[in-house]
Amino acid sequence: MPKTGARTRAVKKDAVLEAAVDVARAGAEAVAYPRPVGEHVGFEMVSERLATHFFASTDAGYVGWCWAVTVARVPRGRIATVCEVDMTPREGALLAPEWVPWEERLRPSDVSRDDVLPYKADDERLEQGFEDTSEDPDLPVVRELGLGRPRVLSETGRSQAAKRWYESERGPKSGRRPRNTCSTCGFLMKMSGGMRTMFGVCANEWATDDGAVVSLDHTCGSHSETDVPKNGTAWPVRPSRVNEGALDAEPMPRAAEKDSDEAGAKQARDATHAEGEREEATQSEAD
Repeated sequence: MPKTGARTRAVKKDAVLEAAVDVARAGAEAVAYPRPVGEHVGFEMVSERLATHFFASTDAGYVGWCWAVTVARVPRGRIATVCEVDMTPREGALLAPEWVPWEERLRPSDVSRDDVLPYKADDERLEQGFEDTSEDPDLPVVRELGLGRPRVLSETGRSQAAKRWYESERGPKSGRRPRNTCSTCGFLMKMSGGMRTMFGVCANEWATDDGAVVSLDHTCGSHSETDVPKNGTAWPVRPSRVNEGALDAEPMPRAAEKDSDEAGAKQARDATHAEGEREEATQSEAD
């Protein structure tokens, strides 16, 4: 025989509880004081001899919310009593955003070098590595391949990293591809593994991307082969101009002529001095 689900019997309305509007309002006003309670907006049976009355909230900060007053009665009782008073949102109520755990709402830009992140066991970016405990002479090579680490990058992690780096400001620029890219720069340090075909690390201290991962088709003004054009100065120095029409030009004497002139002048001075001495001697003899 086919299986049938358990039937849920509808709860019949309770006349005593449905009529206890004033009792429910008094309970709501006692909790909401000094704020007023709005009009009655609904009634709902919860279970047998247990129901809830709803009253509109007049608080501006709780638009669409209602005061929910739960009332009950004992079997064969004719008096309703208040069990609980609470506020509950109705259709169109102003609600807070859905709660997001801290480790999910944290963004990479929020983390500093001193922050410690929680361990994430099911990180899709990582996969299990292979532990190496032997004394292999090629251990440095093995460690370079990732052996010995608990987890290494998965294919998803590598793809996400490559996409993130390539679409960042250290990726290619939009428009026409420049002539000098990082692939031809002498300051580019190649990466190991499959990433070397797309990325490298900039080692130019004068570049903005120094120490960062750059794509091979990235470019900047600090390329090792770039140069600035040799433009002339905006303020050229012009030679001064002399009006030769107002001057008398005299040729400069040669060095030999200058020496002979000086020797002739000296002989003339010596002859004059000797003649003067003879005249003095003649005059003294006459006296």
